[in-house]
Amino acid sequence: MHAVVVHDDLPANARADEVDVFAQASEVEAALSTLGYRTSRLPFSLDLGAVRTELNAREPDLVFNLVEAVAGQNRLLHLAPALLDTLRIPYTGTPTEAMFLTTHKLLAKRLLRLQGLPTPDWVETGAGDCSGTLRPGQYVIKPVSEDASVGLEDDAVAEVAEREELEQVMRARVDSLGLEVFAEHYIEGREFNVSVLAGPDGPEVLPIAEIHFLDYAPGRPRLVGYRAKWDMASFEYSHTPRSFEFPARDAGLLDELRRLARASWSLFGVRGYGRVDFRVDAKGHPWILEVNANPCLSPDAGFAAAAGQAGLNGVDVVRRIVSDALQTPTRHRK
Repeated sequence: MHAVVVHDDLPANARADEVDVFAQASEVEAALSTLGYRTSRLPFSLDLGAVRTELNAREPDLVFNLVEAVAGQNRLLHLAPALLDTLRIPYTGTPTEAMFLTTHKLLAKRLLRLQGLPTPDWVETGAGDCSGTLRPGQYVIKPVSEDASVGLEDDAVAEVAEREELEQVMRARVDSLGLEVFAEHYIEGREFNVSVLAGPDGPEVLPIAEIHFLDYAPGRPRLVGYRAKWDMASFEYSHTPRSFEFPARDAGLLDELRRLARASWSLFGVRGYGRVDFRVDAKGHPWILEVNANPCLSPDAGFAAAAGQAGLNGVDVVRRIVSDALQTPTRHRK
């Protein structure tokens, strides 16, 4: 059995969050080897014809999809499963349509709202104008299609009272980042990550993690920004630990987070593995921030930590992801 691990085709000056895909590839290859697979790696580039030719030449029984961006663009993330769909090669993780929807945060938020699932209010840009309902307060200016907290730090949060003020902030952020952005109402409160893994009886919600913000100055936004994820020397990295321990009074909240995570998985058609990020406001109401398809599988990442709390190691996780991929008949060659 031969498994090809596809991953980003990275430049020499790749960022820390981009280089992390190699740690994921090593972890996945080790697990696949334990499961009896022969493995090889293949960078996925915008030269789809070359990628297609190489995949046909290798004739894999399975592709493990670790592609997080194509040509450095997260908005092109869906091209990897789309190509694999045309080749009818079984591949791991979320399918093309769901990958496109979850990667585009505005489309994801619209679908969540249409289905009655709670997501914070937001304001969009279009042709240079803002649209949507604006209420005074704090807003997080987020890239529409980036992950790994790219462009997300303290200066991404703005206190605004009027639409014109928010428009100026958003235009400045576009100029600074070179990316399309939107403004999401900032929810002051607690932050949770809910990981979900395919299992024999359907998607299993793994133990829930809460992110704590230790020794943050009063008034400072509680954000898991880029430094908190990738800069090990930073204050943010060492002061945002995750915890799986909760008091009994949180039982009802945890049940609601599990329900919303399952509902999000079902709404978008996530497969294999995913993670839903939440904020919970002062009244105890949860709000869905993002639905992450194919989240990071590095051994030090949140998904691995949640799996470990459930008694699952890396081989167990990869076995389940592969099993789910092989049970998807539309992904098999004719």
